[in-house]
Amino acid sequence: MPELPSISHVALSVTDLATSQPWYERLFGVEPAMTLSDGPFERKVFALAGGQLFGLTAHDGARSGDTFDVVAPGLDHVGFACADRAAVSAWQTHLDQIGVVHSGVVEADYGWALSFVDPDGNALEFFALAG
Repeated sequence: MPELPSISHVALSVTDLATSQPWYERLFGVEPAMTLSDGPFERKVFALAGGQLFGLTAHDGARSGDTFDVVAPGLDHVGFACADRAAVSAWQTHLDQIGVVHSGVVEADYGWALSFVDPDGNALEFFALAG
């Protein structure tokens, strides 16, 4: 069996790039590094730490009004790795500053999580593993 590679990118489907792109620019503090339109879609791609890419995809023919459903088969949420609880708390402060509603830092035996959703209801989380 070959060695399992790391995840290189995540791409979320969104209903409106004009709404989602500036929301993610405020979240990440950067503009997209590239735009892809080589299919029946337009995708904005953000370059994140560690060489990872995060894309927002507006598909041609997408149904307006549809939002993400965490209990439907498919993606549950995207978790961003934080070094420790202090880093999760720093993201809580940032979310407060940009007006994003969130769960507050939730502590569990295995770590700390800060959950929130994007304009399409896609579930996102900043997470630090305990220990």
